[in-house]
Amino acid sequence: MEGRTRVLSAANGPVRPLVCFVAEAPGRRGGDRTMVPLTGDQSGRNFTTLLAAAGLDRSSIFITNAVLCNPRDDKGRNAPPTTTEVRNCARYLRATLDLLQPRFVVTLGAVSLRALTLIEPHHLTLATHVGELVRWHDRWLVPLYHPSPRAQLSRRFEQQVADFQHLGQVIRGRAESD
Repeated sequence: MEGRTRVLSAANGPVRPLVCFVAEAPGRRGGDRTMVPLTGDQSGRNFTTLLAAAGLDRSSIFITNAVLCNPRDDKGRNAPPTTTEVRNCARYLRATLDLLQPRFVVTLGAVSLRALTLIEPHHLTLATHVGELVRWHDRWLVPLYHPSPRAQLSRRFEQQVADFQHLGQVIRGRAESD
């Protein structure tokens, strides 16, 4: 990760958010370049649309990543984080969640969902549990697909919009009943 931008600052969001989104890693053309998670690339544009579908404002949420630096392949392109990279960043993810104490943690993709098992084990898989509200680590966990164009091979964007609309309803309903 030498020479990569570490994406964790006030630009991630407020210190006491209701919702914390955990994505995979900063994108080379997105967060690694802009130093703001999920901005500056197609994933960021998709995320903005999805947040609007949920009725959530970026200023009221916190966004972090399972891996805080952009992993790249030998040609300099984005690469999926390795298990070692996820494990190396797990203590920072744990510390972030402990500091923030969000009521809801929303994972964006399978990598971030698996990363949470290093904090507290769970039985969830993305394909089986997408959009489900589950108690985890004294808060609510909701696994969703990542907003990247690549993820649309597994879950169409229209379905992701519906997932985020449902997320917004769940958050509003649970926030009122808790």
